[in-house]
Amino acid sequence: MEYIKVTKENLEKEHICCAISNNKDSQVSSKKAWLADRFEDGLVFLKSVERGKCFIEYIPAENAWNPINADGYMYIDCLWVSGSFKGHGYANDLLNACIEDSKEKGKKGLCILSAAKKKPFLADPKFLAYKGFSVCDEADNGIQLWYLPFLSNAEKPKFKECARHPRVDETGYILYYTSQCPFNAKYVPVVEQTALEHSIAFKAIHIESKEDAQNAPTPITTYALFYNGEYLTNEQMNEAKFLKLSAC
Repeated sequence: MEYIKVTKENLEKEHICCAISNNKDSQVSSKKAWLADRFEDGLVFLKSVERGKCFIEYIPAENAWNPINADGYMYIDCLWVSGSFKGHGYANDLLNACIEDSKEKGKKGLCILSAAKKKPFLADPKFLAYKGFSVCDEADNGIQLWYLPFLSNAEKPKFKECARHPRVDETGYILYYTSQCPFNAKYVPVVEQTALEHSIAFKAIHIESKEDAQNAPTPITTYALFYNGEYLTNEQMNEAKFLKLSAC
């Protein structure tokens, strides 16, 4: 498999989304706008020549859009291999490229979000364990921070206190999200409209800065839905899913 490094120079012409083929889709444009501003922070986006089928996205942990303390580490935003491409070693290729690059940059190791059991849009814990990662911290909602240190005495990354106990003070449905995930550009407005039409208390909070993301009340900032203060899920809602959830 041949891989391409996406940069600010070739961003517009490269396909960057795992599931959206139309490069002019609003979801793709929002993601590309988010990426364009992250390259100066050291973000790396490495993808296969196949359109969005395999990629890894990572950034120095100091610049990650997550409330973690992991100075000197590289944080992996996303490692994705599409279904039909699984089982061919492409995830290994991408992770190994990240490890090599991170070592060359003098990093202490890698860190990434997961959970004890596989959750949507999070790394597979079985794969992480197989590759030598281990859990270094866990939030009250079961979201875990995994790490792969390059040195045995490297200090462990950890969640900030605001993320270790995910909770908000507001009632109703409260959604924190960023433009890091392209699907939000489509599905957040869908849920907002659905909530309005069905008189469901709903508020979306768009995280638009690294500082706000690093102080969010949730380990996952791409999409974190709360209800009456309690964390519910990081899975994007469409109309049907949200109405089913709100009927429970």
